[in-house]
Amino acid sequence: MENITKIFKYVDYLWDDKKAASYGDNQIELFLYRSNILGADLRITNYGGGNTSCKTIETDPLTNEEVEVMWVKGSGGDIGTLKRSGIAGLYTKRLRDLKNVYQGLHDEDRMVGLFNHCIYDLDSKAPSIDTPLHGLLPFAHIDHLHPDALIAVAAAKDSEQVTKEIWGDTMGWVPWQKPGFDLGLQLENCLADNPGIRGIVLGSHGLFTWGDTSYECYMNSLEVIEMASEYIENKLKEQGEAFGGQKVESLPKGERLEKATQLMPLLRGLSSSENRMIGHFSDTDVVMEYINSNDLERLAPMGTSCPDHFLRTKIQPLVLDLDKNEDLSDAEAILKKLEPAFEAYRQKYADYYNTCKKDNSPAMRDANPVIIIYPGVGMFSFAKNKQTSRVASEFYINAINVMRGAEAITSYTSLPRQEAFDIEYWLLEEAKLQRMPKEKPLSRKVALVTGAGGGIGKAIADKLAAEGANVVLTDINEETLIEANGTYGRDVSTYAICDVTNTESIASAYKKAVIEFGGVDIIVHSAGLAISKPLEDTTDKDWNILQNILVKGQFDLAKQFSAITRKQNLGGDYISIASKNGLVAGPNNVAYGTAKAAQQHMVRLLAAELAKDKVRVNTVNPDGVIVGSKIWEGAWAEGRAKANGITVEELPAHYAKRNLLNEIIYPSDIADGVFACVGILNKTTGNIINVDGGMPNAFVR
Repeated sequence: MENITKIFKYVDYLWDDKKAASYGDNQIELFLYRSNILGADLRITNYGGGNTSCKTIETDPLTNEEVEVMWVKGSGGDIGTLKRSGIAGLYTKRLRDLKNVYQGLHDEDRMVGLFNHCIYDLDSKAPSIDTPLHGLLPFAHIDHLHPDALIAVAAAKDSEQVTKEIWGDTMGWVPWQKPGFDLGLQLENCLADNPGIRGIVLGSHGLFTWGDTSYECYMNSLEVIEMASEYIENKLKEQGEAFGGQKVESLPKGERLEKATQLMPLLRGLSSSENRMIGHFSDTDVVMEYINSNDLERLAPMGTSCPDHFLRTKIQPLVLDLDKNEDLSDAEAILKKLEPAFEAYRQKYADYYNTCKKDNSPAMRDANPVIIIYPGVGMFSFAKNKQTSRVASEFYINAINVMRGAEAITSYTSLPRQEAFDIEYWLLEEAKLQRMPKEKPLSRKVALVTGAGGGIGKAIADKLAAEGANVVLTDINEETLIEANGTYGRDVSTYAICDVTNTESIASAYKKAVIEFGGVDIIVHSAGLAISKPLEDTTDKDWNILQNILVKGQFDLAKQFSAITRKQNLGGDYISIASKNGLVAGPNNVAYGTAKAAQQHMVRLLAAELAKDKVRVNTVNPDGVIVGSKIWEGAWAEGRAKANGITVEELPAHYAKRNLLNEIIYPSDIADGVFACVGILNKTTGNIINVDGGMPNAFVR
């Protein structure tokens, strides 16, 4: 393997002989394995891009005869994460027999419906539009990929000639054709005219390669991509510089991140004029070389060439007319500069739609930009969730690589606008969008939770994430934060060490939230501790620490949150986790009860002041949360047990018996109270929700 690995300089050789051997002669498992390792290298194909297949001999359950079955990635899947449940199994002969009923390009949409009549495996994923491209070719294993280097060749001027220059007579070439049955026929014809070729370049689209075994197919794909990559790099060396050289010098890394955190809430607000969006920021070397170049002004408006790219990035980006050294501290002044640019982009997109639309075209979608470029600083992307915004960024980076390569070869060409529109507003694409699962209640929102390393704070973060929010976990203990953050999947959460008694530490946590997700919509102040002592034993230190964490922390969090919400202009929610003890007088509790009462009244004051910004401020009052609560792990439990004349072990039962419902209160119950405030009670502010099982002496009214 080491010697094989050294053959490849521009792609990763990931085939593991031992792992492949564990699948024996199971061709479907080997096809899935090949798919996964191909999808692991973003230079080969990005998330959701490309498709792979294999053909096997199976026993027909109806006739008991041996038949050839094609297994292919289903609609909407991703080869990097492809599993058995994500593929379709079709009778190859039935699929090829569809040639007898195909009526031409106007018949493409009907043909997709006919694929279902070719299904062999009843557990199949819905077949994709690319199914006939695999079925009409005779090879046992086929890869259809979108490598940056190959799309650069496909999108270069004189692409057919360049293909011949790189691979001679060993590769076929087919001009741009919208995916569908006719493109499958074009591939079949290309192979018939060029027997013995190892693959086909699709103009402005991608690559088809094949092999008799999964391994041979994998190696063929890598070798073809390697040859194109090497050809491009040699051309770039001849040129000496990419994209016409540098026009703008990048700010230092730290300054770029500072500019991005200042600007992202403004960009997020503007990008969310129709639907709330989640952001992503990238300032990699590849991005900076392109956005700082002399050719940016010429290339960016041309748009992307590969359908997989512009379906996720829109046809072209918005390039900001801001100097990299612009003072971004005056949000109102910057907003006045940005608003006309966004309005012009929306109008241009509407013109594109109205010029290209047909009688049966779906309604125009959100006209805001997905990709936003700030020369000298970096690239922003905004979409419905973090995964989509990150993937959009990755796809535009693929497009950058394509432009870089095509410009080095000859010159870059993009799809004509009408062709692009016909893909973007294809009825089949619209149908795929309509099949997407309904969004969760907190989808498109970002929540920052203090004290989220465990206990009530972690339970709240879990609930908000389960309801669709991105969560930013904050606490003072990094070890517990890392452990807590590890319980979520990719693109769901991040964490920041935050001491809520320190204004700068709070600011750093907000910056982390903004740079990761574009802004903040929900704050839950759950950080706290409890001290139970008689008045004579309560020290200044006890008093100050409670005031600093519970009250001053709440104040600083609210003040900085307010500044972000005004930039976004999307409203928001601020939730204070207080306590029954802020309403009820009890023994040995003067410092803690006073701090909790201050939290509760501050909520009322904030609700009155922030309503004009559509920020709702509410309190959730827990009581007796003993099981799973960090507060009850130490001296507080001992103090409350002593105050009530019972043992620590008797506390859970004691607290359950004293509420009206006789219920034990868990951290998850408090989390449900928070969700009610931010996900259901959309017209409630200045309120207190008691989650205590019913304590008459704590009734607010």
